[in-house]
Amino acid sequence: MTTTETQPVQASAGQGRGLVLVCLAGVLWGTIGPAIPVVHVASGLSPLAIGGYRAFFAVVVLVIAAAAMRRSRDCVRLGRRHWRRVTAVGVSTAIFQLFFFVAVLWTGVSITTVVCLGFAPVLLLITGSVRRRRRPSAGQFLTVTVAVTGLLLVSVVGSPDGESPYPVLGVFAALVSGAAYAFSAEAAAPLSLRLDTLTMTTTTTCVAAMVLVPAGLVVPLASGGGIWTADLGSWALIGYLGAVTMALAYALLFTGLRTTPSGAAVVATLLEPVTAVVIAVVFLGERLTVAGVVGVVLIMAAIGSLGRHSKEPAPQ
Repeated sequence: MTTTETQPVQASAGQGRGLVLVCLAGVLWGTIGPAIPVVHVASGLSPLAIGGYRAFFAVVVLVIAAAAMRRSRDCVRLGRRHWRRVTAVGVSTAIFQLFFFVAVLWTGVSITTVVCLGFAPVLLLITGSVRRRRRPSAGQFLTVTVAVTGLLLVSVVGSPDGESPYPVLGVFAALVSGAAYAFSAEAAAPLSLRLDTLTMTTTTTCVAAMVLVPAGLVVPLASGGGIWTADLGSWALIGYLGAVTMALAYALLFTGLRTTPSGAAVVATLLEPVTAVVIAVVFLGERLTVAGVVGVVLIMAAIGSLGRHSKEPAPQ
């Protein structure tokens, strides 16, 4: 086999590995939904406070890892060199998480998941077409349509929520969250080609924590809520949420974005609601409807088709 013949094979293998890493990030994020109610009930902490502490734990883990790998100075130096894009990724990640938590409080988990995670791939499909000045291919359109349909069945029909205190404001917050999620993935893709995973994850997470930690403490205090708990089990779960679902998951996402286009990555992370549903059925005794099963199948089919419609991203 000649060198020119091996290049497509290597590129395809790289895309496959990148897509697997992004899917793993989605699976880890899928454990957030079941964990947060457990912490909330046991500790009395609001989702915003939990999100703030989660970001703090993630920063602690990443800073320790950077120091152990002797990359602390590199993180500071490279963070300064690419500060505009690092700030864009970190702030948009914080906005995504912050407004997602707010939307959950106002309109429930199901509607928030559909609007936020469904809006992101559609927005990236539209903006990508506008930037390239051509219509999306039939395969790309079909993949996004199937994925969003599956998400709708899993999150709304498959597991309906109760009453929503502020449905209109909640949907608006979910749209903001989805737009921020799409922008963070789009901004992170070229940065992942310039920085190593540890440097990128540490710098962007530090920026995100600068928004999430104050918001997680100030908002609950202003509304009369608590910001502390003596329950050790809750702190253990919060530590897991920070170290695994934020530090590790974003490291997997950023590594995967080196060979996976941002639009495909956003679709692949729809494994998040699928994972949450599986955990609820297996460990929490919830029942999955036929519509929910169909939704899971559609999401998996959409993710399985991503490699056919994705092109390896080029350095920017």
